[in-house]
Amino acid sequence: MAYTFLLGGARSGKSSLAVRLAASASVPVVVIATAEGRDEEMAERIAAHRASRPSDWETVEAPVGLLEAVTGVPVDTCVILDCLTLWVSNALEVGMSEDQIADEASAVAASLGHRPGQGVVVSNEVGLGIVPMNELARAYRDVLGRVNATFAEEAARALFVVAGRGLPLEEVTLA
Repeated sequence: MAYTFLLGGARSGKSSLAVRLAASASVPVVVIATAEGRDEEMAERIAAHRASRPSDWETVEAPVGLLEAVTGVPVDTCVILDCLTLWVSNALEVGMSEDQIADEASAVAASLGHRPGQGVVVSNEVGLGIVPMNELARAYRDVLGRVNATFAEEAARALFVVAGRGLPLEEVTLA
C-alpha cells in the first residue's frame, strides 16, 4: 500500500491529520522528523509535535539523508515523514544541489510508494504567494515545488490540507 501525501500552508493541520491517519493504521508507527531545534521557538514546536503523538511511536531524526531513514524503517510499520519543507531547506543548507535534492526526493518517493505498509508524507505549499525577492528564496520555492510534485505523483492519494481537513488533489486529463 502506498502513502498519502499531505500538502498545505503553514499551521494548516497537516501534522495533526498525519497523526490521525497513522493512528488509524493499527500497526506500529515510525515518525521520520526533519526539523532541528536550533532555537527556543523551534524546540518548543518540536516538543509540541512529539507530545501530540502516542508515546509508543518511534521517532527517527533525519534532517538530511531521507532515503537512508526511510529504508531503515521496518516494512510492517506505518511511516510518517514530517516534513519535506524542512528537509529541502536543510539539504540546500548543507550544499546539496537542486538536482541532487530532486534525485533523492525521487528515490524516497519511490521507496515509500513501494512499501507494503502505509505511510503519510507532509509538506508545505509555498508557491501560492508572491515571487520571493532573492535568488536563494526563489531556488528554495522552486525545488520544493519540484519535490512536492514528485511526491504527489508517487502517492496513492494527495490531499491539500486546510484547517485540518483534506481536499483531494486529482490527476487531470483532457477528455
